[in-house]
Amino acid sequence: MIETIKIGTLKWHHVTTPTEEDLQYLKDTFYFHPLDLEDCRSVINQRPKIDIYDDYYFLILHFPTFDRSNKFIKTKEVKIFWGEDFIITIGNSHWVVKNMFDNAQENPVDNEDLMVGTSDALLYRILERLMKSTSSLIRRIGDDVDFSNRDLFSKRAEKTIERISMTRKNIILLNTIFKPQLPLFNKFESGAIEGYADNMEDYWGNILDYYQKMWDLIEDYGELIEGLSKTFDSLQTNRTNEIVKILTIISSTILPLTFITGIYGMNFKHMPYIDHPYAFPITMGFMLLLVVMMFLYFKRKRWL
Repeated sequence: MIETIKIGTLKWHHVTTPTEEDLQYLKDTFYFHPLDLEDCRSVINQRPKIDIYDDYYFLILHFPTFDRSNKFIKTKEVKIFWGEDFIITIGNSHWVVKNMFDNAQENPVDNEDLMVGTSDALLYRILERLMKSTSSLIRRIGDDVDFSNRDLFSKRAEKTIERISMTRKNIILLNTIFKPQLPLFNKFESGAIEGYADNMEDYWGNILDYYQKMWDLIEDYGELIEGLSKTFDSLQTNRTNEIVKILTIISSTILPLTFITGIYGMNFKHMPYIDHPYAFPITMGFMLLLVVMMFLYFKRKRWL
């Protein structure tokens, strides 16, 4: 079903779940290229792109959003047909686009997003909202990096590993979303995408600034989480080494004592001092002296 909002001579069409009839209507009315309509049929994420035609542009953009668990990031597509007097958003787009359209339908008079005169301005409003939403998401990823940093020296190893792994996974996905689209947004500011309205260069530059700042933050967070991960691995390795060292010292101390008790535990009649009345305290004293000597030796070698 195609829903429409009229803004003077400008129209914003939104198709949540495009049917064949909807796509046929778009083809017959706007003469869109069949390959663009084929991209609209696909439920699999397409690569980000801007197709330039004589009378319209077709954009496929990717923006991140959290899944239902509100922990992991997933990629959400935004498909937009952009003409001189229309904007058409296709498919189950990012929630920001859907919310903007629903709010505009409910309150078309005082809605700030509809106070535009050109399709360029409406597209800018959509992209700006998407950028602000993405910026909030990236700030949350930054908070996760900070929490990982604080928990780095805690003894809750499993929780720390889980947080670091989750944050690293999200940052990797953000990289795969942002990196291919940076040249794409550069086309707006460079003039490769001319649009239909004059004096939009500053606005497209603002969108690029948003995007560049977020990309820089993602790179910084990626480097930080890699450093935290390596530091955490080093800490865990050091803790493991300390535990192994203590166990080795205990084993080394017990080994000669076990050897002595093993000898005197044999069923032999003629053992040294076996008949001596103080055989047991002498043996225990010797074993205690041996433990003290080994302890002093370990301290001298700085193994303790």
